[in-house]
Amino acid sequence: MRRPSPREVANAARPDHFQLDRAGLCLYDIEIGANAPAGARLNERWKTVLVLAFALAAAGCAGPNTHDLLNETTVSVPASDIAATHEIFVATTRKQATKDPRQVFDGDRSLTTSYARVDVTVPTVHQVGAIERAKGSANSNPAKQFTATDVVHYGDASQFAKAVGANITMNGDRALVFVHGFNNGFDDGVYRLTQIAHDTEYPGTPILFSWASSGKTTGYIYDKDSANAARDDLEATLRMLAKTKVKSIDIIAHSMGTWVTMEALRQLAITGDRDLDGKLGRVVLASPDIDVDVFKKQMIRYGKPDRPFVILLSADDRALRLSSLLSGDKPRVGDYGNAADIASYGVVVADLSQIKGGDRLNHAKFADNPFLVQLLGDRLRAPAGLASDEPTQGQIDNLGRGLGKAVGSVAEIIITTPFKVLTIATGG
Repeated sequence: MRRPSPREVANAARPDHFQLDRAGLCLYDIEIGANAPAGARLNERWKTVLVLAFALAAAGCAGPNTHDLLNETTVSVPASDIAATHEIFVATTRKQATKDPRQVFDGDRSLTTSYARVDVTVPTVHQVGAIERAKGSANSNPAKQFTATDVVHYGDASQFAKAVGANITMNGDRALVFVHGFNNGFDDGVYRLTQIAHDTEYPGTPILFSWASSGKTTGYIYDKDSANAARDDLEATLRMLAKTKVKSIDIIAHSMGTWVTMEALRQLAITGDRDLDGKLGRVVLASPDIDVDVFKKQMIRYGKPDRPFVILLSADDRALRLSSLLSGDKPRVGDYGNAADIASYGVVVADLSQIKGGDRLNHAKFADNPFLVQLLGDRLRAPAGLASDEPTQGQIDNLGRGLGKAVGSVAEIIITTPFKVLTIATGG
């Protein structure tokens, strides 16, 4: 007798308005938790069934992803096929990979921070918002795919600080720190930051802070603990960067990485150095996987930022729906329906619900939608428009309008500032 699949088990036991999609990583047609319509809230029995079924199905659909950063072989291609080579500096709380050295760093936690640099090429055929990669550990063709060509390890923090400091000095005295989210291997973070730096044409040094995510869809609790364990390391990394000749440290954090980031910023505030002696630049929190009440407490401790943080949220973020379900049906910041409530804490909220994502999860719109990548680029490349001594209503409103204009003619975007709501009709 054939054993039923996890999807068949879940769908046989489900109410009619629930469906577990066999295509992969999400309960695509489900309205769950705080987003559910009246009368459609899950009781505890259905929660248990669906969460377990989701975990099993996701594990089954994840495929043999080894999270190899380095490919087995790389073919030689003409220089004209390469658009750029990016030096990605790395601070990580992962252990160095021993079972599969091509991963470079794996999903196990280290009690100390390791430092490295990865050189990555981007092909001229690259499309904005995409990460073209060879499947698994196959041969890589740099003319068609992102390719990691070299890895340099630094023995300690001082060696890393010297190297990254020199690079910052050569590249406009600016640094961009990217903090990845849940279910990311080391390779995912490296290639995502490469794509962001390339597509936004960031005028500075890209630095990946890679905490020890397991890189598995079933590792949510492990990842939350890893994120908690990495707070001090991110704080120390930001302090290290601030001691270089850098003039501005921008931060982009995604998903669960926003939790690590907010905790590190909160700790900086407690010590009286919340803006890194004036060097903290723009902070962008994309699809924050943070409980709304927890975020409010973090912001209360931090205080209203001199330069408002930017939060990118979307009501159709299916990954955050699952996170909400796992967290007792409590809303996450990244799909919260009351933008004005969050904005009152001194942030600018961009509601991207009407903007199309690059996949069915809608969890990485900030990087995989070409127009939103343009938004990031416009904001990151612009001179600091909100210096610490000029957070006026007019300037914050201008920031909101700038965010809206960057989206182009795709759809409507709603920008909520601490002072007003701006609805930008973009013709889509």
